[in-house]
Amino acid sequence: MHVPHIAVAAAVTLSVSAVCYSQFDTKRAEQQARTVAAQATCRAVDSAIVAYVGVHGDPPASTAQIAGYLDGDITAYRIVRGRAAGPGCA
Repeated sequence: MHVPHIAVAAAVTLSVSAVCYSQFDTKRAEQQARTVAAQATCRAVDSAIVAYVGVHGDPPASTAQIAGYLDGDITAYRIVRGRAAGPGCA
């Protein structure tokens, strides 16, 4: 075998090993999944605003008013002109 072939084989082996190790760290993967799942999306916040308007007839003035209409962390969002504004919103 030539030296470049050995170097490429070693690089591929190390890369595969790193990917496999990261997949076996289940506690870290579970913690990351729970963190992501706990965050609300822009679409969920918009849906909560629509639900609030359906019940009350007027749009909410703050996110505190829609907190009961969805699960997850909505602290990164605010309501601007009756729509959600924050991460992932157009």
